Amino acid sequence: MTTNDVRLRPVQDDDLELFLAYEHDPEAARRSRFTPRPREAFLRHWRERVLGNPSGRVRTVVADGEVAGNIVAWWEGERRFTGYWLGRAYWGRGIGSRALALFLQEETVRPLFADPFAGNRASVRLLEKSGFVPYEGAGHAVDEGFVLLVLRDPAAGAP
Repeated sequence: MTTNDVRLRPVQDDDLELFLAYEHDPEAARRSRFTPRPREAFLRHWRERVLGNPSGRVRTVVADGEVAGNIVAWWEGERRFTGYWLGRAYWGRGIGSRALALFLQEETVRPLFADPFAGNRASVRLLEKSGFVPYEGAGHAVDEGFVLLVLRDPAAGAP
């Protein structure tokens, strides 16, 4: 089942408890190869490093009026990265694709990088459908099992 009612909005403090629950879903943690943080560490990270980052872009994904997850962009050295996390109830419904398309209208920095766990084929496919391709350059260490993808500005060519 797909949904057409997908929106992005600024993150509200109440969203963080849902984001925490989504991060602690065992299947989501397995697919992302990410170890969920304890509640206080999670909230501190979000409030200080994510929401407190003036150069970051952070949005709550809302699907059919419900908080479905989040999508963010941040600088890591000279590279801009994006990442997202959706609750399991929102997987496979086109919500991630629609949310990323909306986010990429707001987040116009290119090149834009993503480094999903290669074993999370659904996430890799979502990024590829949105125009991300494997990055062939050097200069970014990616942990074993992760893939570095890039979305380039089509007007800039593909150096």
